[in-house]
Formats: sequence, structure tokens, C-alpha cells
Amino acid sequence: MQLTNKRKHMARKPMTFLERIYLPAIVKGMGITLSHLFKKKATIQYPEQKRPMSEVFRGLHILKRDDQGAERCTACGLCALACPAEAITMTAAERKPQDKHLYREEKYAEVYEINMLRCIFCGLCEEACPKAAIFLQNDKMAPASYEREDFIFGKDRLVEPFLLKKS
Repeated sequence: MQLTNKRKHMARKPMTFLERIYLPAIVKGMGITLSHLFKKKATIQYPEQKRPMSEVFRGLHILKRDDQGAERCTACGLCALACPAEAITMTAAERKPQDKHLYREEKYAEVYEINMLRCIFCGLCEEACPKAAIFLQNDKMAPASYEREDFIFGKDRLVEPFLLKKS
């Protein structure tokens, strides 16, 4: 049973001698290949050459210190609440008297971890922080690795190094 009468009969025209030996197609393909040899290269040699970053690029996180070298983070948890990917976890602790020079407030983040595999680098943690403790750097990307454990950044990798200022 035929459902429709709409069919088109296509006539096949015989191929010419040049079309049968595929010479024009080979020449056309070689022309495209040769034209790509003289174009600007799309790849860069990464470790030696750096690609220019956008001014709004959001890279690796960093926990900032204040002018005296104390950590700014007070473990309020607003960055963890603002994170849509739930990549930030922290545990708050009370500051001990001997650690007064290390932390600004009475409460500090004893454990502060960011799972970089879950992080979407949206910057909402940076906007939510009332103490301006967390920033997304615009010049560093997350390093590559084959191990999952390497992508869980703790305070050892997040807190910026303490630099002594020379007077």
C-alpha cells in the first residue's frame, strides 16, 4: 500500500573521466590543506606562552590575610551558603589565647575546604563574604591532576602566604 504519490525520480548523470579518477576532489582537498599551513596557529605552547586572560576571569580561590598577617575568615559560613554547587565546607573553632596573632576574631575556620571538582567558579562566595576574606584570583588556573584528592583544597593551599613587610 502506498501512502503518498509525492516521490521524485532523480536521474543519474554519468560521471566524466576526471570525476571517475577523483583528481579534482584530490586537488581541492590538497588546496584546503595547504591553505591551513599558512594560517595563524591556534595552539600555544602552554608552559612557555600564556594566553591573555579576560579581566573578568575567575580563577583559583585564595583566603586573604589582613595587614597584620591574621586570617580574615571568621567562619561565618556565608560563602558556603551562597555556593550553588555546595563545594565549600568549613568547621568553626574558638580562638585560643596563644593564637591571637593568627586570627582576627574569636571564631575562626579550623577546617576550610573547597572541592574544585564541584566548584563552578561563579564568584558568589566572594560576593557573600562580609570580611573580604575569599577572592577568586584572575591570574591563576586550577592545576591539572589525575587524582581526585588533589582537587580538594584545604587551608594549606588556600591561605595566602604571610609576607613580612620591610620597614
